[in-house]
Amino acid sequence: MNETNFKPILIVIIVGVILGGIILNLEKSVVSDEEDQGAVSNALAEEDLEEEIGPKGGKIFATGDFSVEVTIYEKGVEPQFRLYLYEKNKPIDPGEAKVAITLSRLGRSAQLFSFKPVGNYLLGDQVVEEPHSFDVAIAAEWKSKVFNWRYSQVETRVEMTDETLASTGVDIQTAGPATIRPKLQLPGVVIFNKHNIVRVVPRAPGIAVEVPRHLGEQIEEGTVLAVVESQLLADLRSQYLAAQKRLVLAKINYQREKQLWEEKITAKQEYLTTQQLYSEAEIALELAAAKLQAIGEDPRTVHRLKNLTRYKIRSPIAGLITTKAIARGQVVREDDEIFTVVDTSTIYADLTVFPKDLSTIRLGQRATIKSTAANIEGTGEIIFITAMLDPQTRTAMARIMLDNPDGLWRDGMFVNGFINTEEVEVPVAVSMEALQTLFDWTVVFGRYGDYFEARPLELGRNDGEMVEVLEGLQAGEQYATGNSFAIKAELGKSGAEHDH
Repeated sequence: MNETNFKPILIVIIVGVILGGIILNLEKSVVSDEEDQGAVSNALAEEDLEEEIGPKGGKIFATGDFSVEVTIYEKGVEPQFRLYLYEKNKPIDPGEAKVAITLSRLGRSAQLFSFKPVGNYLLGDQVVEEPHSFDVAIAAEWKSKVFNWRYSQVETRVEMTDETLASTGVDIQTAGPATIRPKLQLPGVVIFNKHNIVRVVPRAPGIAVEVPRHLGEQIEEGTVLAVVESQLLADLRSQYLAAQKRLVLAKINYQREKQLWEEKITAKQEYLTTQQLYSEAEIALELAAAKLQAIGEDPRTVHRLKNLTRYKIRSPIAGLITTKAIARGQVVREDDEIFTVVDTSTIYADLTVFPKDLSTIRLGQRATIKSTAANIEGTGEIIFITAMLDPQTRTAMARIMLDNPDGLWRDGMFVNGFINTEEVEVPVAVSMEALQTLFDWTVVFGRYGDYFEARPLELGRNDGEMVEVLEGLQAGEQYATGNSFAIKAELGKSGAEHDH
């Protein structure tokens, strides 16, 4: 080989050595970059990557060949994180990677979720509490590489400054300990006081000639309910008047014979005969008077009557006519219930008591009764509790006596009874006026800086003013009270939805 042919070959060898060195350095650089790729992926997730929806409907976070789909599953279970893993967009065994999630909420400490494989997904170890409004940090380890992503979602949150609060009239209070005076709420119904019911019957059989009163009418004691013509009463009145006249005649005869006997003009036998007739006339008059009194007639008024066949049926009490079974021209018997009159000055509220509440009620307890359909309220004491449960409803009954001077309480009204029980100290309570209904939750709106966010609550005992909070709000947290509906209205304007 001559010198001219060797030079091109030497140049090729030198170029090859240089390229090999460059490639080797590039491979080292790639390995180093892959080790730091977790930090780079975090920046990409926050700034450069758009949110993608995965096959399970969750959020997809990907770096290189590895990706994680984050879902919140809540069908038939309490909300839970379920994570699905993919390599090159194909599902992989959930046990191939380790994942942890840190969840941060307004006004709450950070919550760390660990995961374990269940079937084809990773299941979080805690419930994802409502509302699902939080910042999420995801850390994953796969094939000795670490990946980090972040995302945020906002739900049931609205921004309101102090100026806005002042203009809308929203008040702020702080949740904390309180003394609850629980009131046991029981459903019930108003009924007539059975001791104040009078069933009016005729004093004597006859024919009704006047019936001036009507069903549902409020009447006074002594009001004429009906006028009846009675042959029996006419006979009794006639017998009384006749007995009265016979007594007068017998008395005159007796006094005359007594005087004649004392003057020894007549025999003693005639005196004794008139004395006996006088006594018999007295007995006959007393018997006739007794018959009249037995049917409610005052014998002393008989002689003033112009018509012996008619009599008036009067109400024995003041009250309400609740039944009427008589009409003009009707034949009535002495045992017919022609009217029912009820004294409504007092009335009963019968409350339904469930077995679990029987131990908390007793005779003499004060109760507040409120109509479910009208703005009527009253107070009274428990005067009676049934000793046995109703065989159909398996409930007992507690009876409250209510004063009803104005007649506002009416038979058949549905009511709620609130019975005062013992006081209890609770660690966290809120004002009942702060409660709002949002979706299917009972919430208050917690305040965090300029933000208000719904806090679904699990509630305990209440006394109509304050209510115990079992879950959902912590002591020291601020919440909206007066006119808190304005915050709910702002959420409605923003189109707030509950959708995961």
